[in-house]
Amino acid sequence: MAQSYEVRREDFNPNRNEVSQPASADGGDENADRGNWTGKLDFLLSGLGFAIGLGNVWRFPYLCYRNGGGAFLIPYVIMLGCAGLPLFFMELSFGQFASLGPITIWNISPIFKGVGYAMVVVSALVCIYYNVIIAWALYYLFASFTNVLPWTLCNQWWNTDQCGKTFGVNGTNVTLGVNGTNSTDFTRVSASHEFWTHKVLQLSSGIDKMGTVRWDLALCLLLAWIIVGACLIKGVKSSGKVVYFTATFPFVVLFILFFRGVTLEGAERGIRFYIIPEWSRLAESKVWGDAAIQIFYSLGLAFGSLATLSSYNKFHNNVMRDALIIAVGNCFTSVFSGFVIFSIIGHMSFMLDVPVDKVADEGPGLAFVAYPEAISLLPISTLWAILFFLMLLTLGLDSQFAMMETVITAVIDEYPEYLRPKKSIVVLGLCVIGYLLALPQTTSAGMYWLQLLDWYSAGFSLMVISLCLTIAIQYVYGMKRFSKDIKTMLGFEPPIYFKVCWVAITPALLLFILIFNIVQFNPVTYGDYEYPNWAEIMGLLMGLSSCLLIPLVAIIQVCRQKGSLLERIKAAAQPSPDWGPALEDHRQEMMKVYAGKYGVEVPLEGAPNKGADLPPDYTTATTLPRNDINVPFSVAGQMNGLPVVTKL
Repeated sequence: MAQSYEVRREDFNPNRNEVSQPASADGGDENADRGNWTGKLDFLLSGLGFAIGLGNVWRFPYLCYRNGGGAFLIPYVIMLGCAGLPLFFMELSFGQFASLGPITIWNISPIFKGVGYAMVVVSALVCIYYNVIIAWALYYLFASFTNVLPWTLCNQWWNTDQCGKTFGVNGTNVTLGVNGTNSTDFTRVSASHEFWTHKVLQLSSGIDKMGTVRWDLALCLLLAWIIVGACLIKGVKSSGKVVYFTATFPFVVLFILFFRGVTLEGAERGIRFYIIPEWSRLAESKVWGDAAIQIFYSLGLAFGSLATLSSYNKFHNNVMRDALIIAVGNCFTSVFSGFVIFSIIGHMSFMLDVPVDKVADEGPGLAFVAYPEAISLLPISTLWAILFFLMLLTLGLDSQFAMMETVITAVIDEYPEYLRPKKSIVVLGLCVIGYLLALPQTTSAGMYWLQLLDWYSAGFSLMVISLCLTIAIQYVYGMKRFSKDIKTMLGFEPPIYFKVCWVAITPALLLFILIFNIVQFNPVTYGDYEYPNWAEIMGLLMGLSSCLLIPLVAIIQVCRQKGSLLERIKAAAQPSPDWGPALEDHRQEMMKVYAGKYGVEVPLEGAPNKGADLPPDYTTATTLPRNDINVPFSVAGQMNGLPVVTKL
């Protein structure tokens, strides 16, 4: 009985003897239909802008001092090398190779297409509340254009009897109450805290006490969505130019604040608190868990944004170099931001005569309470306030651009023939939907809703998505095959370091992070406020909504196949016939690389084209060793006396 085996057109092309150059050597678009970044820096700055976000400024410094100061950098760097960088490079390579959005790209293995849907759902949920934070930054920016910063006052309608303001008087601190008299018989509440709570948020007593929409916050939110929509209306052609400002301006402000901060009196208090290591903390599992989670969030893994941004690269862009630059640049920014933040917090600690750990905070409380108060203690405070909130605005916009582009690209790439010519309408429609869904966060209960979204929308679901992503690419599609795809783009396979991480170290760490998150899980809270049960259930369902799409879509894909259950699963796991680079020139290059692997030697002219599986210009070959070729796109012919069968 004759034996048979399969070979597909993507695996080889014996008619080509060398890797071709990029299709466009003049700097124009390779992919005329979809478009590319105009210049190499467009992608690099967009990637830096996405990875370097608000978390670098308001979360990393806090985690660093909470987990042993300088000692925290050891697990942080280890987690970067073992999980962060390998995943970062894998996702960027994945997107650049296929030039597709986060849903359509799962032609690589349709059974995992739910991973793409999950990525888009997570990005969409984060977009809804992330733009509210940008709206707050706009609110504070507008409020900064005054001689006296409003969060330094204690005689306004939003102040209470507990409001206190600290002045430096001949080297001493005097705490004044609302009437300007000394007061020591009540707990002081900073003016910046009262401005944030009672003026900006007008916070109610609970998530169910929403009240009405605040028109001032609603207008700031509208402006935030207008900025996002205007910058994305023409896709990467417009956003790629905006990032030249939004990605570089934060560094300018950080350097200015650094040199100003380290010269302030008491700055050494904060810096010493930030960097002095507590080596004993390295024995605590929580320190390692926090380091892993921070690397995960700060690099923006599993949102689908990395694959989306890189999908607009030219095919031969050196994506490994870009991954190294962005990942290392992100971590450098986190560490450098810590010096900036803690120099100012040290000065604040000195002025208020309180320990540093009583001043430091994380999240919105740090950005909109502690920082504004610290800025108010600086000379020319109005200037520093404007610069600081401009920095927050640009940090937030870069991340919002990338996440929103992920949603837009996912929608358009699913129906390109209908939606690509109408991209402006798609962008406008999605921005309007995002604005309407975010409006409840401009009510008096808005902060509670934002905290609920932040707590559950991008938590454990990101770990599940990343684990499924790694399994799909490195185990189902295959690490060897993925390495060949990278060789097609770069001219060389990824170093052994990446291969070992992809198949062993990174999946193990992802499993550790997922288990750690489950064990350390705590219900959502905001300060001392505990959420009602219905809000907890809503948050959990929101978090599970993205994860549940993965098995749901897998079941649908399996049901679409024919044969026994095992045959259906195998068919759904194999790459679709149209998987591969977007352009024919690059498919030819891919086939040449695969041909070198599988031993193709002599073309066989006039090979039959059974079932029209291949265009007429594709041929097969006479010499091919029987090995691990097992892919769905095959041709019919005769090879070494063995029939080649068509699977599809």
